[in-house]
Amino acid sequence: MNKEPIRDLLEDVRNGRVPVEDAMNRLRSFPYDDIGYAKIDTHRALRKGFPEVIFCQGKTVEQIAGIVLKMKEHGGSILGMRAWPEAFDAVRTVTDRARYFPEARAILVGEKPPVTSRGTVVVVSAGTADIPVAEEAALTAEVLGSRVEKLFDVGVAGLHRLLDRRDVLFKASVLVVVAGMEGALPSVVGGLVDRPLIAVPTSVGYGASLGGLSALMTMLTSCVPGIGVVNIDNGFGAGYLAALINRLGDTE
Repeated sequence: MNKEPIRDLLEDVRNGRVPVEDAMNRLRSFPYDDIGYAKIDTHRALRKGFPEVIFCQGKTVEQIAGIVLKMKEHGGSILGMRAWPEAFDAVRTVTDRARYFPEARAILVGEKPPVTSRGTVVVVSAGTADIPVAEEAALTAEVLGSRVEKLFDVGVAGLHRLLDRRDVLFKASVLVVVAGMEGALPSVVGGLVDRPLIAVPTSVGYGASLGGLSALMTMLTSCVPGIGVVNIDNGFGAGYLAALINRLGDTE
């Protein structure tokens, strides 16, 4: 991205030719850094409150490292999702501030920010096999400033495990419920709580689960009100949405 327009705008602000509020509105419309194989949305934090997140899957390790290197110029935390150890090794060649979270398959450059939202996001998984998607949701919500509690392996095949932890469910401001197989857990949890619930179908299951399609259909056709559904295995999208919902409580 050509930085001359930004310099000109800042000069106009310093000289009183452009009000600060107008300058902020104009900055929100500036485009991106073009590094050939990627166009980095450098002003997403102005519009959305958090920088662009790197979806590592499908990229080469060299591309991932190059994107991180360019994003570092703009400061702030950098989050890379669906990452693997070799991608993390490549990122460490351009920054010594990277951490790898194997359970969430994620790279974080910088520190987790302090908790800024008053409420709690509770992330629930039906089975142990669903934990990678649940951890992806939990880490995303944490990096966006939410307090997160986790409740794993409490699926409907052993419902007493869930009911024993109702205290955790009831303290939530918003819940993320992750399930594969037939995907029944969000309906059960949704029938117990009076908070918004984001359901995440996973691709975990035997043949008739159809790679998560059965769970997705179950969640979409739930009779329980107050449930929204994201795409199959989309822990990131669920965690992001949960953090945004949780943040709304801070304006009350």
